[in-house]
Amino acid sequence: MSDAQTTIEAARRRTFAIISHPDAGKTTLTEKLLLYSGAIHLAGSVKARRASRHATSDWMSIEKERGISVTSSVLQFEHKGLQCNLLDTPGHQDFGEDTYRTLVAADAAIMLLDNAKGVEPQTKKLFHVARLRNTPVATLINKCDREGKDPLDLLSEVEQVLGIATVPLDWPIGSGKGFVGVFDRLDRKVHLFAPGKHGESIVSETLLDLDDPGLEEALGSSLFARFQEDLELLDAAAEPFSMERFLAGEQTPVFFGSAATNFGIGPFLDRFVTLAPAPGPRETQGGGARAATDPAFSAFVFKIQANMDPSHRDRLCFVRICSGRYEKGMKVRHARLDKELKLAAAHTLLGRDRISVEEAYAGDIVGLVDTQHVLRIGDTISTDRGAAFLGVPRFSPEIFATLHLADPLRRKQLVEGLNQLAEEGAVQIFFRRGQGALDPIVAVVGVLQLEVLQARLEAEYSVRVKVERLGFAHARWLDGIDDPAKAAKAIVGTHVDDTDGHPVVLLRNDWELGVAERENPKVRFLSTSPLDATGTVQAVR
Repeated sequence: MSDAQTTIEAARRRTFAIISHPDAGKTTLTEKLLLYSGAIHLAGSVKARRASRHATSDWMSIEKERGISVTSSVLQFEHKGLQCNLLDTPGHQDFGEDTYRTLVAADAAIMLLDNAKGVEPQTKKLFHVARLRNTPVATLINKCDREGKDPLDLLSEVEQVLGIATVPLDWPIGSGKGFVGVFDRLDRKVHLFAPGKHGESIVSETLLDLDDPGLEEALGSSLFARFQEDLELLDAAAEPFSMERFLAGEQTPVFFGSAATNFGIGPFLDRFVTLAPAPGPRETQGGGARAATDPAFSAFVFKIQANMDPSHRDRLCFVRICSGRYEKGMKVRHARLDKELKLAAAHTLLGRDRISVEEAYAGDIVGLVDTQHVLRIGDTISTDRGAAFLGVPRFSPEIFATLHLADPLRRKQLVEGLNQLAEEGAVQIFFRRGQGALDPIVAVVGVLQLEVLQARLEAEYSVRVKVERLGFAHARWLDGIDDPAKAAKAIVGTHVDDTDGHPVVLLRNDWELGVAERENPKVRFLSTSPLDATGTVQAVR
């Protein structure tokens, strides 16, 4: 295929993630976007677990049992002639690091807000992660079929709490049980919706002009008058939409809808895919960047997931293609190992279902089957010897523990499970100095991660463990030291190594951290792991 065709295909890609606070409706919205794109024909609501259907993007048993997403799903669909790669992220705050890794692979984000709750703590945290990368963010205010805050108050809240300008590109008509449609402020069209069967299928829609004589009759005189007042206020006070400011992460277009009833979802998806950017340059180590139009194939690993298919116990490495064209069976260079790899098979996913990929382009997300276990999160693969992409950092965990086997004869299976989960980024492992890889410390960001760790060890490796919490509160990677053993004597805390061999100190509280920093001004105490050092990989034994 010509370089020109590769460029054309890259321009068709839209790669985006959804960020939200738990229970804002993220998994439901994910399914409705698939529904409106034609990728699925019947949506299984997260709330309807008793009806035996589960969300299409959820595959892990703990997700189906609790009605939450705890892994990042990668879903692909086509809409309006554009190839969309939707990265569905965990909504629970305990899995923020997995969400961050997903945002690294995305070109844009949908920020989902609850109509009644506005900007919630986890939304705020994830928004600031997106802002650090200048990711363009579109806002969808969900659950408009329920009573909530005034739309103008919600816009003010977003601006004041998140510090970003808002521009409503559509406007709700009615609220709560009286929510009947949205007005597209760019096309100046009114979309009125008819109730469907619990949001399982696409709802019927009537499109009217503002001056259509049937509009007042359809809305009723009271709602029509309120709608006219809102439009006059918006046209007078709202700032104009700027594509340049949106792409720079300075302005967020705002939409209104209900993922539960499907009202407003179709118009939102149609507009969003035209606003979201195509793949752009990707930053590399050394301060350079690789353009999406570069003819050489390049990609980086941002997620690893094992045991999605229990019958095969295989390992999928999800890569974001940054340039060129993937072809089945192609040979690439593994930058970290400086060795050649053959990419024998790649897949896209819909839940646990896999679709074999013959070719893919910049912006696409594909899962590579890693039978040799040589790929790790942050790795770069390419068909040339260009600079590697910036790595994906690990963040300081907040909960530390040791694991005790219920059956000591299952140690081999425990070791296998811990090593795999560490490679996925589901858990961090630290090794005590002088003890090698025996009896490691496991660390996670939140309590729910520990529960998932126990559940996966039992479900996937038939290992039952008891968790013993340790009294550490912080992990800091040490930068600026020449001799880790000497540093261990000078710096307060428990000194360990991570799986890459980087020196880390574990501290029990803020006071210990303060003492360590004050007494060692030449040492940098990093709250994230080094990005580009490869280290010496250790495994649990």
